[in-house]
Amino acid sequence: VQLQASGGGLVQAGESLRLSCAISGRSLNKYTLGWFRQAPGKDREFVAAVAWSAGYRYYSDSVQGRFTISRDNAENTLYLQMNSLKPEDTAVYFCAAGYDILGWSFRASWDDVGGYDYWGQGTQVTVSS
Repeated sequence: VQLQASGGGLVQAGESLRLSCAISGRSLNKYTLGWFRQAPGKDREFVAAVAWSAGYRYYSDSVQGRFTISRDNAENTLYLQMNSLKPEDTAVYFCAAGYDILGWSFRASWDDVGGYDYWGQGTQVTVSS
């Protein structure tokens, strides 16, 4: 599985941005796709995830209600719509794919970096105050 993230940029606080992640390589029906972010000097942290086949979504508390994760099955593209951006959202954003051998409902962890097998290269999001 290959992932290519794009759409990052510089915005002001309160504005919106949409990230895209183009995915290729194999069928995604047994994968969970997620977004993570990493600010300078900090660990990579979970943002949101979606079970590709079922559409079930899971969000971190810090973005719940502001960010929306979605996918386009036909285009094999993952999105992250980010509204009401804050300076603390500034980070490099990564898309990732994790294989669910037993199916998405048996996934042990949605927000653990170790639960994802493939990673994109990251796209920078900077929110100015």
